[in-house]
Amino acid sequence: MKDVRHNWTEKEILDIYNMPVLELVHEAATTHRKFHNPSEVQVSSLLSIKTGSCSEDCAYCPQSARYATGIERHSLLPLEKVIESAKNAKKSGVTRFCMGAAWREVKDGPDFEKVLEMVRAVNDLGMEVCCTLGMLTEDQAKKLKEAGLYAYNHNVDTSREYYEKIITTRTYDDRINTLKKVRDAGITVCCGGIIGMGESIKDRVGMLITLSSFNPHPESVPINLLIPVKGTPLGDSKPVSVWEMVRMVATTRIVMPKSVVRLSAGRVNLSREGQALCFLAGANSIFLGDKLLTQPNPEANEDLEMFNILGLKPREAFKRIEERLQSTIE
Repeated sequence: MKDVRHNWTEKEILDIYNMPVLELVHEAATTHRKFHNPSEVQVSSLLSIKTGSCSEDCAYCPQSARYATGIERHSLLPLEKVIESAKNAKKSGVTRFCMGAAWREVKDGPDFEKVLEMVRAVNDLGMEVCCTLGMLTEDQAKKLKEAGLYAYNHNVDTSREYYEKIITTRTYDDRINTLKKVRDAGITVCCGGIIGMGESIKDRVGMLITLSSFNPHPESVPINLLIPVKGTPLGDSKPVSVWEMVRMVATTRIVMPKSVVRLSAGRVNLSREGQALCFLAGANSIFLGDKLLTQPNPEANEDLEMFNILGLKPREAFKRIEERLQSTIE
């Protein structure tokens, strides 16, 4: 069996997901150590550069204009504030700075030009720059790449079959097409999903089939735990157990062994021991900072203390590019 595959079947991934949990974690940990330094964690920071008033109807999202969630909305942040946030993040050990704007799609014009300025400015700080701005055109993707964008986040969220129960304002193929434009522009892909939205295990597997069919696999795969927000259609969702998160992380690691697997939203609801199990199972990225867009995240000092206890350290910026260059030389 090849180490990296793009033709996983539903049965194969289901069999992995349903392994006895200790055996699954062992298999994932073994895979993780084959492709990654288990003591390194890629540390990111996420800033909402434009909050609320989004026209989409994503059932989980407090930023949709369709739901009354009480979030404080704001237009695009000034460049100076973004640079200040990036500098503060870098001082805390962050190597990737992510900027999110609550847009259905990027519109050409002054706001997009301002985003390009932000990308250039953060790139000049020596940080990996990531954006999540909604759907893109080919030309916009090229301009972002020229400005220095390192990664673009555009999650598929769930399986193709379950997707329409979560979002109706754009299709699954709209998401896939945007990811193709990102890849064609030479930008690394950050793409994952959310568990806890009422989906079945087969839906989680379906999402992994989609992601693992990409060639190459997404460089970064965020696994989010739903944070139910009052006012959204999923506001009364019941939490999933830590074991479901561990299984999802471990399965993702085995199916996409070279990808960075990120513990993203919902980490605030995981115990330190639960997070340790996820790191053992192959997670090797987190967001640092007390807020993810509009939702809570563990305090930075708590995460740094956890890193110290577990013997983890932040991974250097641009390491994946350096590894590829080295493999080319060899």
